[in-house]
Amino acid sequence: MTWLSRFLGGQDASSRGLTARQAQSIAGWRHLPEPDPHRSHYRCRYVVVDVAATGSDVNVDRLRSIGAVAVVDGQIDFKDALQLAVADLAPARASPPAAGEEEGGRTATVDALIAFLGFVGKGRLVAYNAPFVERMIERALDESLGIRLGLQWMDLAWVLPDLWRQVDAGQGRLDAWLDHFGIDSMQRHDALSDAFATAQLLQVTLAQALRKGFETSASLAALEKARRHMHQSG
Repeated sequence: MTWLSRFLGGQDASSRGLTARQAQSIAGWRHLPEPDPHRSHYRCRYVVVDVAATGSDVNVDRLRSIGAVAVVDGQIDFKDALQLAVADLAPARASPPAAGEEEGGRTATVDALIAFLGFVGKGRLVAYNAPFVERMIERALDESLGIRLGLQWMDLAWVLPDLWRQVDAGQGRLDAWLDHFGIDSMQRHDALSDAFATAQLLQVTLAQALRKGFETSASLAALEKARRHMHQSG
């Protein structure tokens, strides 16, 4: 088994169409250290992620772009953000691609997803409606790179109602929470713009969590898990 296949979980790099450089980048990501979930919110890095897709059905629709914004030590740095276009990975096409088009599109997609891995590292991921965002990204990574991200996600759709039980957010809509806190999304349904708005929502969440004694990502993960369990039991 070659060093490339070891880093791709037994898959030969050529079967995935990966270059040695691309496989080496993935190997470097795999060897990054895991974050400490017991560090204070204000001593760690969160990465807020949103996506744009061809539709809202995770089983049918395809990932088109990723927006990601880092919140480090509780602060947003406008330069610590990423927006990537991802080629439509649908298996069928209405017409054959032009010469070089399919190969060029795949290379761009692979490079975009590797850039996403490099930006995220092994940090804690945050989204609103995380299952949809996670599913879209995980499927693209599996199809193009043959890997699973395998990182923990925080879903603000579950955390926010427990931290602000007095707020009626209209059945958990993101727009309602943004309106409640006076947060503007410059361009709704644009992946980076929505990620930036959600990052501001995370800042508010971390401050409230600290006031209520939830000082680490591990404590918020426990809060989210408990709320999910109560919802399923009810």
